[in-house]
Amino acid sequence: MTKKLFALLILALGVAAAGFGQVASQPAVQAPVKAADIAGVWELTMQTPQGEMTRDATFTQEKDIIKMTMEGPMGEMKGEGTVKENDVQWTITMSTPNGDFALIFKAKVEGDKMTGEIAMGDMGTSTFTAKKKK
Repeated sequence: MTKKLFALLILALGVAAAGFGQVASQPAVQAPVKAADIAGVWELTMQTPQGEMTRDATFTQEKDIIKMTMEGPMGEMKGEGTVKENDVQWTITMSTPNGDFALIFKAKVEGDKMTGEIAMGDMGTSTFTAKKKK
């Protein structure tokens, strides 16, 4: 009986030791990655069917929510969107004689630079770059 109890104790310690080793080898929980700070004025250079177009865009940011304004060919354009880590997305909706038209901007932020794509509905897509002004 004592041998069985001793064997059971050894087995229990072995299982506990194996479990302890697994806990120690698990990766540490990482803190969530903070959204990129894009607040401020950015110089956007967009490739359009009419050629390259450069405009200043002003972004405000509260946590991961952004709002932007930019002068366009038909006056001031306003957009809203989000930032998640280094990914940013915003939409500008313009009213035209043919109905509302949405421009959807998606980009990666790296420091004071941004590169991305603009979805322009039936007109396809285009690319853009941006540099944060100091």
